Amino acid sequence: MYNLLATATVAAEEGGHSNPLLPHTSELVFGSISFAIVLLLVGWKLVPQIQKTLAERTDAIEGGLKRAEDAQSEAQATLKEYQAKLAEARHEAARLREEAREQGAQIIAEMREQAQAEARRITEAAQVQIEAERQAALASLRGEIGTLSVQLAGRVVGESLEDSARQSRVVDRFLEELEGRARTQEQITS
Repeated sequence: MYNLLATATVAAEEGGHSNPLLPHTSELVFGSISFAIVLLLVGWKLVPQIQKTLAERTDAIEGGLKRAEDAQSEAQATLKEYQAKLAEARHEAARLREEAREQGAQIIAEMREQAQAEARRITEAAQVQIEAERQAALASLRGEIGTLSVQLAGRVVGESLEDSARQSRVVDRFLEELEGRARTQEQITS
């Protein structure tokens, strides 16, 4: 760089021209006017467009932020509503489960009562039937025992017990003795 400066200084001294680094006055004036025109055109046409574009972007960004905030607040409201409905549904489900449990317990109790009533009815019917069969068996047994005892007594005594009053007395006495022995044995075993 020092060489370039020295060469320019030597050339100026020899030729008498001014410094080559400094522009001519006409170039300086023409350049300044051209710069001012370009500056005015840029300021008049380009700057408003740039400002308009920047304003639109600012509005878009602020509008987007506003819309995002609105959407977020709406989402929060929807979430709260959903959570409230979910809590209500859980509460309803718990209530329904409790009602079902109570109804199930009630049905079980009713079925148990019906089963017990049916069992009592069957037991009573069985006891009545058993008692009826017992009475029938006793009557049949009395008749057979009576016939056998009359035949046996007739053989033992050696006389005929054809008289019905005599037969009835002998049979009744024999059965009373048997029943007395049976009661005595029951009392002993009890």
